[in-house]
Amino acid sequence: MAAPRPSTDPIRPTAERRVALVTGAARGIGAAIATELHRLGLRVALLDRDDTGARALAKALDPDGDSAMAVRTDVGDPEETENAVRAVSSAWHSPDVLVNNAARTAPGSVWDVELDEWDALMATNLRSVLVLTRLCAPPMRERGWGRVVNLASLAGQQGGLVAGPHYAAAKAGVLVLTKIFAQELAPHGVTVNAVAPAAVRTPVMDELPAEALRRAADRIPVGRFGRPDEVAALVGHLAGDDSGYITGATLDVNGGSFMR
Repeated sequence: MAAPRPSTDPIRPTAERRVALVTGAARGIGAAIATELHRLGLRVALLDRDDTGARALAKALDPDGDSAMAVRTDVGDPEETENAVRAVSSAWHSPDVLVNNAARTAPGSVWDVELDEWDALMATNLRSVLVLTRLCAPPMRERGWGRVVNLASLAGQQGGLVAGPHYAAAKAGVLVLTKIFAQELAPHGVTVNAVAPAAVRTPVMDELPAEALRRAADRIPVGRFGRPDEVAALVGHLAGDDSGYITGATLDVNGGSFMR
């Protein structure tokens, strides 16, 4: 008779509960991811420049503050980021799951983007992935288990159709950095994957005309925008025990907008 399969129930006794760190967690996809990971039984640290939004969500997830905490952080600032990881590790323990979601978008032509704006988007969208993974992955490696999920974008695969070239270039860099870290960490039980959403209905879209949104949705093969919870469900799977044979992958969540 085969040996019984180890339990993959993500809910553990409080002292053993895994810790997830989610950046850009105050709203949109980041908030949905934080909510999903908390639902799965993880303690969740919500990092965001929007301290008010992050604190409100943390309180909604856990009024007692035992399993959800907000840390005001600009991930474009390496020192501030390191302090945030230290705060989370001191309160609980170093993260078992890292979700690099924080990003800035900006329109513009490749001919017109100011260099300061280029550097600022790269710092938030790409350099932060390097900084946070180098902070969080070594303890995962030592424990022999860990999950890193990087939020990329369709723009990083096809070029920016709406967002500017600096956003697209940063997200393309995220895809490559995902593979590099995946190669480094695979022998140690740590997986690193990218999720590439496109046309997901987030608060940013509320500022756009309804007719423009309808026309955009009609061009998507499934006929609608994605939902943040659909992205979060995939991230939740990648953060679990059953995803240990998936690493270095880019998983698309785009309604068929880009098929390969």
